[in-house]
Amino acid sequence: METPKIPVAPRPAATILLLRDGAAGLEVLMVCRAREVDFASGALVFPGGRVEAEDATLAGTDDPMDAFRVAAIREAWEECGLLLARAGIPRAGEGPFARHLAGAGTVPDTGALVRFAHWITPEHSPKRFDAHFFLAPAPAGQEAIHDGREAVETVWIRPAEAVAAADAGRRRLVFATRLNLIRLSGFGSTAEALAAEHPLVTVVPRPEPDGQGGTRLRVPAAAGYGADVFPAFDRPAADGLWPGQAKLS
Repeated sequence: METPKIPVAPRPAATILLLRDGAAGLEVLMVCRAREVDFASGALVFPGGRVEAEDATLAGTDDPMDAFRVAAIREAWEECGLLLARAGIPRAGEGPFARHLAGAGTVPDTGALVRFAHWITPEHSPKRFDAHFFLAPAPAGQEAIHDGREAVETVWIRPAEAVAAADAGRRRLVFATRLNLIRLSGFGSTAEALAAEHPLVTVVPRPEPDGQGGTRLRVPAAAGYGADVFPAFDRPAADGLWPGQAKLS
C-alpha cells in the first residue's frame, strides 16, 4: 500500500486590492503578468506575494495579521510604486522597503487595510500558500507603475469588466482572482466596499468531476461568492500556484 503523502505546509502570503472610484463606478488596480514568467503568464492579477520575516518587524505589534498587512503594503510598493504609509517613527529593517520608509519618516499604514478573503492552496498541491486578501483605498496623488519585467501593464478596471474580458478571451484570470473580482463587483464605491462586513471563511478549493468529463471547484458557501461550485476556469496548475498574487516565490 502506498504511504499517503504529508501535505506541504502553506507559506504565508498577502494580496492587496487597491480601490478607487472611477467615472463608471468602483475600480481595482491589477497588473498584467509578463508572458515569459513561470506563474500566471499573461494573467491579470492583484499585487501580492510572500510574507517576509522583516514584515513582522516593520509591523511592530503582537497581532500576527499585521505582518500580512505590511506584506500587502510592501508588495503594492514593490510592484506598482504605490505606498500606503503614514508619518511615524521608522522601525529597524535592512530591506529596500524598510530603508525607503526610514528615509521618508513613515511607517506602513496598516489601519487602512480591510480584510476581504482568506484562501489556502489545496492540500494535494506541491507548493501551497496561506493567502490573506485585503482591501485598501488607493493612496491619493500617486501614480501606479510596473517594472516591465514580471509585470508589463498596470490597469485600473471595474471588477465586472475584468471578468467579462476574461469570459470573452481578451484577458486571463486565475480562479481565486476571478472569484474575488465577482465578490468585489457587488460594491458600487470604495467607501461601500471598505465599510461592508466581509465573510472571512477560509477557502480551500476542492476539485471534483463535473459529470461531463471536466472538473469543477467547490468552495464553502459561507465564503460569500454566491455559490459553492464553479467551473474550473484556470484551475490550479500542477505546481499549485493559484492564489492570484503577482509573485509568490
